[in-house]
Amino acid sequence: MLSISTDELFSYFQKHLICESLTKQEVGRLIHYLQDKKYGADEVISDTGEIGESLGFIAKGKVIFCSADAEHTNVGKQGAGTLVGEMSFFDRKPRNLRMAAGKKGVQIFMLTRPMYDRLKVEEPFIVVNILENAIVSLDDLVRNMGDDISALGHYVHGFGKR
Repeated sequence: MLSISTDELFSYFQKHLICESLTKQEVGRLIHYLQDKKYGADEVISDTGEIGESLGFIAKGKVIFCSADAEHTNVGKQGAGTLVGEMSFFDRKPRNLRMAAGKKGVQIFMLTRPMYDRLKVEEPFIVVNILENAIVSLDDLVRNMGDDISALGHYVHGFGKR
């Protein structure tokens, strides 16, 4: 169970445009399926090669994504109001990156696979909202990656060259 109230979770969803079509009553039912997880500075949330058994909404702080190399090079980050872990959670393939808490730690509202499976049966409308949010999250990732690749191409080949 979460350490926040239904009203606070509802406000969080509305503020960050996550599952914003859920009513306060539906959020009140969803709250019983979520777990409050806190990770200290630089603490590993999930590691490369693991298969995602939960997905989470970042409540406070940042999640850092690191490469699998020996230096664990930072390759990205997500902050409050974003969804993390959805890719491996849904495709059940091993993670390509390590997820770790940022320098100030992070608080995440986690939905574990067993609770997600229950939610699918007991509250299908809520699951559709979560799935829509996951699609938007993955769409943002792909679009940002496309922008990064384009910028790299311009940098390597110079502007205006073909």
